[in-house]
Amino acid sequence: VQLVESGGGLVQAGGSLRLSCAASGFTFDDYAIGWFRQAPGKEREGVSCISSSDGSTYYVNSVKGRFTISSDNAKNTMYLQMNSLKPEDTAIYYCAATLRAALPYGSTCLSPQLASHYGLDYWGKGTLVTVSS
Repeated sequence: VQLVESGGGLVQAGGSLRLSCAASGFTFDDYAIGWFRQAPGKEREGVSCISSSDGSTYYVNSVKGRFTISSDNAKNTMYLQMNSLKPEDTAIYYCAATLRAALPYGSTCLSPQLASHYGLDYWGKGTLVTVSS
């Protein structure tokens, strides 16, 4: 099982980046997936998740209206379009997956609450996003 993030970089405030997460060794049908980030000196934060079943999404309040999550199940790839970036978005962004069978029935979106309670089964090495002011 492998998750590989890409697309990070240095961008000025107000700019945009598109992150990708390519998964191999498993399918999104069996795992709940999501994007997380960790800024220097701060705890991990759940940013967004998407259900591979019905496309429902979750966003943390601080990114609502600026970030858009999507997935291509055929390609086993998840994306995070980040617009209007702010310096406080600076962090290592990584994607993660948890086996759906281990989550409450019907859980298909790896929300921060689920991740906190049930943990992350797999995660990538992350991609660094730096937003300059």
